[in-house]
Amino acid sequence: MDAVLYVCHGSRVKEGADQAVAFIERCKKNLDVPIQEVCFLELASPTIEQGFEACIEQGATRIAIVPLLLLKAAHAKQDIPEEIHKVYERYPQVEVLYGEPFGVDERIVDILVERINETNVDKHEDSMVLLVGRGSSDPAVKKDFNEIAQLLKGKGAFKEVSTCYLAAASPNLKEGLHLAKRTSYKQVFVLPYLLFTGILMNEIKEELEQLSTDAQQFILANYLGYHDGLAHILNHQVKTLLSSKGNQYDVYRYA
Repeated sequence: MDAVLYVCHGSRVKEGADQAVAFIERCKKNLDVPIQEVCFLELASPTIEQGFEACIEQGATRIAIVPLLLLKAAHAKQDIPEEIHKVYERYPQVEVLYGEPFGVDERIVDILVERINETNVDKHEDSMVLLVGRGSSDPAVKKDFNEIAQLLKGKGAFKEVSTCYLAAASPNLKEGLHLAKRTSYKQVFVLPYLLFTGILMNEIKEELEQLSTDAQQFILANYLGYHDGLAHILNHQVKTLLSSKGNQYDVYRYA
């Protein structure tokens, strides 16, 4: 019997975890899979181990494990597979398939454009975007994030889309804002590339306070969030994964 185990990141802010669960509940309705469970990598429960065992207890013989992460960094490559390995060793008869993070996808860029439009600020011809990522020491993440920035530049018709990170990569948020402040652009749209609200979103708000002047306006857009467009991407990923010819060792391919 097939099962899907959705692995969310987790947050110290309860609202962040609640948003993830609500998103998964929406996605479940569009998938004809008998067993669907949600779990968290850290900072919230149930854990990956508990989610895996919940699938087993309901009779799962094949589990598609899908990381709800934006980019393919250490969490997707190492942390989640390591957690799966711990519990998988007790159930070697179960087939395990491991999916991909959302990655670089033009449909996500469309959501970013929508978030900017939702600010209801008339976009000046002389405007730029500062795209704020979570950050990672993995150079592949920076490459993918820069690719997303370039796609946004084209789709949003911006003269410039710069990037910065909240952790583990440079430029950091303060540096990114400082660099934007030094430009001649009259509008700077600050766009958080985050799935959920939480401490990181609060950090961005604090840094933006009192930055705007008569000559230069800083506008904070809403974070990416669990948009319906992401639900369509996730549903497609799950269906593709379950129709694949993978085997139980796919879970180790990033390790």
